[in-house]
Amino acid sequence: MRQDSHSPPLMIFGLDAGDAEYIRRWAQEGYLPNISSIMEEGCWGHIGGPDLMSTQGAWLSMFSGIPRHKHGFYFNRQLIPGTYELQDISLSNNTGVQPFWSHLRGSSKKVAVIDALETNVQNDLPGIQLVNLAIQQQFNTAVAPMFAAPATLLDDIRRIVGEIPAIDVYNLGESVKEDLADYHLLLERIEKKGRLCRHLLEGDQYDLTVITFVEAHTAAHRLWDYRPEGMRFNSATSEGCQLSTGIRDVYQAIDREIGLLLKQFSEKPNIVLLSLFGMKDLQPTSGLIESFCRQLGYHVAPSGISKDLAPLALARRIISQKWRNRVSLFFPLRLQHRLQAQRFLSQTDWNRTMAFPLPGLYSSLIRVNLRGREPNGIVEPGREYEELLSRLETDLRQLVDARSGKPVIETVIKTVEAYSCDPPAVLPDLVVEWKASPRFIDRVLHPKCVLVQIPPLYNRSSYHSFQGFFAASGPSITLGAYLGEIPVLDFAPTFFSLLGERPLNRFAGQMIDRMICGEASHHG
Repeated sequence: MRQDSHSPPLMIFGLDAGDAEYIRRWAQEGYLPNISSIMEEGCWGHIGGPDLMSTQGAWLSMFSGIPRHKHGFYFNRQLIPGTYELQDISLSNNTGVQPFWSHLRGSSKKVAVIDALETNVQNDLPGIQLVNLAIQQQFNTAVAPMFAAPATLLDDIRRIVGEIPAIDVYNLGESVKEDLADYHLLLERIEKKGRLCRHLLEGDQYDLTVITFVEAHTAAHRLWDYRPEGMRFNSATSEGCQLSTGIRDVYQAIDREIGLLLKQFSEKPNIVLLSLFGMKDLQPTSGLIESFCRQLGYHVAPSGISKDLAPLALARRIISQKWRNRVSLFFPLRLQHRLQAQRFLSQTDWNRTMAFPLPGLYSSLIRVNLRGREPNGIVEPGREYEELLSRLETDLRQLVDARSGKPVIETVIKTVEAYSCDPPAVLPDLVVEWKASPRFIDRVLHPKCVLVQIPPLYNRSSYHSFQGFFAASGPSITLGAYLGEIPVLDFAPTFFSLLGERPLNRFAGQMIDRMICGEASHHG
């Protein structure tokens, strides 16, 4: 590894969905010695800001330094601007948004980037890049193809570690045996990835290394219910009991690989560990937000009885939603999405609808039917738009769990306020985070109505808390203990400074002066 005359090498570890409380506690208890050393020898804190309003797009904001309201990526199914049509979204839709290391082109810096989330291979950069080597596999979706630069790396992977197994983050109706088998696969995959990374980095010199481990994310969802606080713990078989420490075991395996990778540096690097989300109990809320918008008159259905005699339209009227959910399991994903888009279009009277829910499972996303932005917008920009957002928030904050009587809404984010911007062209106007709950909430009360939902096909019992974690140490890192909460957008310019580069005007955040010391602090 390399130490040039300008700055020490920079090593960035991504611990996807590494829960801040778990990391802090297990580091303190001695289970994560390498992460504990980073915290003790440097500084640590939390990551926040409006760019963490959704899991999708947050790593893109982190690595690019571009705020969410400019890159526009917030979910895997988004509204096409200027229409009421939905489209599948991937990073290829976000043209012009590149990670900070793409701006090292033309410099002497050499990079090694392996599974940096929500990024693509960047051309004309010296070094190595791997995308989609060992990523999180979503339920009922195709495995994302792997890309490499140089392309010959793909042959090296197969020769060194063989196939990297794909592991679903959620398996419909999975058994304890399946969860136990995938737990062992997760540990195997972490070891394989660490071994591959050590091989690829061995004997070469890199100014920037970025490696992300997603297994903490997958393990948290798959093994969530086996925790001592989880729903399966008390009734678990002997096999299930083996999984009671499964999430911690996965964190430990990642910590072990971090330690082995750091031993390969001949000169002490600057090290930054990142996680953008934690974990919490929560089951889907999509039916509740749909009911909310319908029952309170924001989202209006066409009047009268539908005369559409097409087979699918007839099926929707005859077959209950519960059975439609079950039947859709057997449809190809593309057909499921097409049916969802047709339902979205056909079951709305756009000339009377003020606001409507966008696709989402756990966080709820609401879009105003704004005149001049939507094809048949009826809400006037300005005061009428602002008053509608306030009314929506007031109604949301009155929602209580029918069983416990407690409020169910954690936060309501108005995009225009979060970003101090005009009504967004792409993003939702409101993002709603629901309070943690260990059970599926099927009935919610509002002073004017009762909201009801049935369990959807995708009914995972865990979701994310919207606060991240970081720890940093090294020759350019201050010994500052706890630094509080740092905005996600401040990391890209800080990374650039740690590389001895002057931060670019295109970065929206500010350099984290409290984190860095010495020569690096003078590049801001």
